[in-house]
Amino acid sequence: MMSRKDALSVLALLREAGADVVIAGGWGVDALLGEETREHRDLDLLHIREQEQAVVAALESAGYTETLDWRPARFVLSHPSGLEIDLHPLEFAADGSAVQSSLDPEEPFRYPAACFVTGTIGGITVPCISAEQQALFHQGYEPAERDVADMRRLAEKFGVDAPS
Repeated sequence: MMSRKDALSVLALLREAGADVVIAGGWGVDALLGEETREHRDLDLLHIREQEQAVVAALESAGYTETLDWRPARFVLSHPSGLEIDLHPLEFAADGSAVQSSLDPEEPFRYPAACFVTGTIGGITVPCISAEQQALFHQGYEPAERDVADMRRLAEKFGVDAPS
């Protein structure tokens, strides 16, 4: 499991490497809520595609190796301890919006500039995606119980439409 300490350590490592990342997924939800609401099996990070080499090098220096390659949409690095980091490359436009490739080249994931916000993990301010963007990405598939619970919490705090 990816603990709060683990997540913050990864963020510090990447910051030291000069890589800009944004938290998504379960840790992104908890960052928005400002509290840890459940255990997390991984850390989902969005990164600037042009910084990918620096991201991978920093993580490899900490013992991570690539264990899944679904580029250009995403790839995963894993640590011998069992920690996993799910990386999502973004291409940013001049207006601050971004696009992430998907497995369907005709349907990329779109990130409006306003979706890049901050939250907190363990009292530390961290970059994450907005509640609205989280809700958008939790549509179009059968959500796991943890996803339904995450969206319910975001709906309660931020009033976003939660998939059922």
